[in-house]
Amino acid sequence: MRDTIRFIRKGRIVELNNVRPTDTLLDYLRLKERATGTKEGCGEGDCGACTVVIGTLKGDDIEYRPVNACIQLLGQVEGKEVIVVEDLVGRGGELHPVQSAMAESHATQCGFCTPGFVMALYALQRQNRSHIDRKDVTDWLAGNLCRCTGYRTIIDAALKVCATPAEDQLTTLQESTRNLLRMLHDGNHIFIGNQEEFLACPADIDALADLYQYHPDAVLVAGATDVGLWITKQLRDLKKIVFLHRVDGLDRVEMTEQGLLIGATATYTDVEPHMRAIDPDLGELWRRIGSQQVRASGTVVGNVANGSPIGDTPPVLIALDATLELRSGGDSRALPVEEFYFDYGRQDRGEGEFLAGLFVPGLAANQAFRCYKISKRFDQDISSVMAAFRFTLDGDTITEARIAFGGMAGIPKRAVGAEEALAGARLGDARSWSPALTAILSDFTPLSDHRASDWYRIETARNLLAKAIVEVGGANTSRTRVTGHREGAHVPV
Repeated sequence: MRDTIRFIRKGRIVELNNVRPTDTLLDYLRLKERATGTKEGCGEGDCGACTVVIGTLKGDDIEYRPVNACIQLLGQVEGKEVIVVEDLVGRGGELHPVQSAMAESHATQCGFCTPGFVMALYALQRQNRSHIDRKDVTDWLAGNLCRCTGYRTIIDAALKVCATPAEDQLTTLQESTRNLLRMLHDGNHIFIGNQEEFLACPADIDALADLYQYHPDAVLVAGATDVGLWITKQLRDLKKIVFLHRVDGLDRVEMTEQGLLIGATATYTDVEPHMRAIDPDLGELWRRIGSQQVRASGTVVGNVANGSPIGDTPPVLIALDATLELRSGGDSRALPVEEFYFDYGRQDRGEGEFLAGLFVPGLAANQAFRCYKISKRFDQDISSVMAAFRFTLDGDTITEARIAFGGMAGIPKRAVGAEEALAGARLGDARSWSPALTAILSDFTPLSDHRASDWYRIETARNLLAKAIVEVGGANTSRTRVTGHREGAHVPV
C-alpha cells in the first residue's frame, strides 16, 4: 500500500501525498508548478485551451495522447508522464518544430488558444504517422477552438510538420522515461486520506471489489469526462473517489471469433479500430464522439454506466445485443445492455456492484448494420437523436430486426413495435416495410427540449429507419449521406 501518487514531469518523478480526490491536473499545473501556458477556458473539455499530452506505458512503448487538463483529475495521472507546452523545446534550445510551424504559418493571433493547439499537434506528431492529410488534421483538432485566427493557417502548420518524427529534448529522454514508467508500475495499491475522504487507486480487480463493497458510496472514475464536470461545473465536493486505471486487466480490448471484449477502462481511442472492423458505420460514429482529447480519456463502459438517455454508445450496443459483466465482491453476472436501464437515472446495479467489462458480438454473414448520429454540429456535439439498426436477412427479406434509439425516451430504448412490423418485410418493397414507420409513433413519446422538438425527433427516427432499409437494400450512400460514405475498395458495403 502506498499513500502517494507518482508521475513523470520533464524526465523526473514527482511524488505527492497531499492530494484531494477532486484536485484537477489543470489546477496542479497552474497553481503548484506555475506552468500557466496551459490555459483555463471552458472548464468542461470543449475548447481545448487546457490540452496537455499524457504518456502511458503500453507494453514496451509509450503511447502519447492529448487530454483536457481541466477535467483530468490528478489521481488519473498516477503512473504516467505529463507533458505541457512549456516542456516543448527543440534540439539546441530552439523553438519546437510545431511551435515554429505555427509561427511561420501566422497561425496565432490573440494567443489564448495557441498552447492547446500546439499540444494537440504535438500529440499528432508523436503518433509517428508517415502521411497526414487535411482530414486527419481536422479530425485531430476537432476539440480545439479558435475564435480569432481561423483554422486554415493552423491546418497549414500541421501539414508542414506533423508527419515528421518529433526531434526535441523530450525524445532524447525517451529511454529513461520508459524506464521510469516501468518503475512506477510497482503493483502497489494507493490510498490517500481516511475513511471519510480518500483517493484510491487499486491495482487489481479483487482489491477494487473489496474496496467498493466497503465504500459503495464512492465514485468510480475511469475517464472523468463526465465526473470532471460534476466538479468544475456543478461544484460537487466528492469525498471518495476510486480511480480504476491502475487495475490490472481492466484496459483489455480483444477481438475474438465471437466478438469484441472491452474492459472497463478501455478508452474510446483504444476501442475505435476494433469497432470500425465490426462495421464502418461504427468507425464513423466513433470519430464523432467528443474530440481526440475526450476519446483519449473517456471509456465505453463508463458511458454505459453513466446511463445518459442521450449517450451515443448504448443504442449501438443494444442493437448489437451486447452484454455487460457486473462484479460485486467475489461474484460476477452477465446482463444484456438493454436490461441494464430501468428508468431515467436508474440502472440494474446493486450496492457495491460495478461494471467490469462488456462483450459486443460480431455481425453474422447474413446481418447488416447501420447507425446514425443526428446533432446540430458535426463534431463534438450531443445527439438530438441517435439511431442504430441491425437487420438479419434471408436474401432480401428481413427475418429479424434490432432497432435502438437514444434521445427518444428517458433511457436508451428499443423500437419493439417497429421491429415486429419488419418481420418478413422485403428490402426492395417499401409497402412491406412502411408499417414499421407507423409503428415508431407508438414506440416513443419523445420530449421537446433545447436540442430538438418532439415532432422533429419522431420524424427523424422514422426517416432514419427508412434510410437504413434503403441503404441495406443497395442504395449508394453517396445519395443518402453527406459524409461517411460506405463505398470503397477498403470498406465492406
